[in-house]
Amino acid sequence: MEPRERFIAALERRPLQGLVPHFELVFFLTMEAFGKVHPSHRFYNQWGQMEEQERELHRREIADIYVATAERYGHSAIFVHPNPDTVDETIRLIDLIRERTGDRYFIMRHGDATFSIPDGTEMFIFAERMADDPAGLKEEAQRNVEAALRRAERWQREWGHQSGLDGFALCADYCFNTGPFLSPRHFSEFITPYLAQLTKAYRDMGFYVIKHTDGNIMPIIDQLVETNPHALHSLDPQAGVDIAEVKRLYGDRLCLIGNVNCALLDTGTPEEIDESVRYALRSGMPGGGYIFSTSNCIYTGMPLASYERMLEVWRQEGIYS
Repeated sequence: MEPRERFIAALERRPLQGLVPHFELVFFLTMEAFGKVHPSHRFYNQWGQMEEQERELHRREIADIYVATAERYGHSAIFVHPNPDTVDETIRLIDLIRERTGDRYFIMRHGDATFSIPDGTEMFIFAERMADDPAGLKEEAQRNVEAALRRAERWQREWGHQSGLDGFALCADYCFNTGPFLSPRHFSEFITPYLAQLTKAYRDMGFYVIKHTDGNIMPIIDQLVETNPHALHSLDPQAGVDIAEVKRLYGDRLCLIGNVNCALLDTGTPEEIDESVRYALRSGMPGGGYIFSTSNCIYTGMPLASYERMLEVWRQEGIYS
């Protein structure tokens, strides 16, 4: 099976043999690994002034970075960050990756439209709107979903039954380490209905859906599962999320992705890294429906050697017999 087929089998909770699939939501260490700036760190303020030939050179280098990362580190999927992030540039970038790799890799992009944790300047405004104008806030949530679905319909028409975009990672973060930014009751009012609508529409179009959020999701995990994504990422141990418990409760309903502790990859000892990897594998793999990953991403400043050590354990011990 090609990596894409293995990734889809895991999303569908089908049994696998051999190495458990792996990917990272983002691999930011492209400068250290390849001497190339990560695509999302490039600022194309003069994109509109570029000749098409120069734009194409940028696109091709971005595609090359994604493919090189997947090949070197054994990723089964590529999460693209088109830059500029437009409908058309998404199409061009994915076409370039498919041109180089065919159907080898599962390709996804960000596709969330639900409210995420407001930043510090917006938190009070959001709270005031929930109290003073809940209908207006819900109307905005609905407009956001409809706009996202119009973009998805364009991509669906572009590729039809041919390989293009395989799915979406819904990357609105809802939780701090202490819990969600909304109470479960408010979450059920302002987030869950729109997340469920978005997920169902994507699935009806034939796309796979991975719901990502960091932090302590346990107070709202039942609502997340009820929205029916194919998978849940990132099962954050820094916030007390225990993949073994999540597997016990929900492993028969969706695929689980993640749980290797990013903090330990950043500052932990080699032995602590190894144990975090082994715990994620031992807890996630039984019965299938698991994709190996960190609890966030390979972020700027993380030692590349720590990620490579994580992969050594995965290659040795993440094997279905």
